[in-house]
Amino acid sequence: MDSAISDHRPSRADAPLLASTNQGLKIVVVGGFGVGKTTLVRAVSEIRPLDTEATMTDAGLGIDDTTGAPGKTTTTVAFDFGRITIDAEHVLYLFGAPGQERFWFLWDRLFAGALGAIVLVDRRRIADSWYAIDRLEAQRTRFVVACNNFGGASRLEEVRDALDLDPHVPLLDCDARSRDSAKHVLIALVEHLHGTATGVASPGRGIVAPGARF
Repeated sequence: MDSAISDHRPSRADAPLLASTNQGLKIVVVGGFGVGKTTLVRAVSEIRPLDTEATMTDAGLGIDDTTGAPGKTTTTVAFDFGRITIDAEHVLYLFGAPGQERFWFLWDRLFAGALGAIVLVDRRRIADSWYAIDRLEAQRTRFVVACNNFGGASRLEEVRDALDLDPHVPLLDCDARSRDSAKHVLIALVEHLHGTATGVASPGRGIVAPGARF
């Protein structure tokens, strides 16, 4: 993501909702530790995201498993929050869930009232995503799976098999740092939710209105 764009985005206080906004839609981004959830929310939010990133200290040694993210120095300790205005009446709220096991008790509360969810996966650490998928299925929350590209093409069918995903669950590649890529994932989720509600498979059908600012 271009840091210059991030620097110029207004804070939530400086970008109030349109007077005509009457519908808020909640999306949760969930996955393992260090998989890129905060990065994705930051990339796509129209406002300067609210995050609860804290510097990792020795207090987390033996508690947080940093094996898959050895260079990570900060971590989300509550949730990330971003916002996207879809049109004059609808706004999308993005909540990034914390990835460490000690904060998993927050997940069910974050899932409450969610329209759907994105499960972000690191193909090098597939097992880190199993709990997220289990919880979403238990909550009956619809979701898509996005394989964050940390270098090298993802073999999506191998990822699908490793996660034991149902055939109807969309699985796609993404770059959490890219706004366009993050938007593509969000649109895939909206189309999946629409297809589930109508009983019609809808990949690529363009459910999001052309005039939307999404």
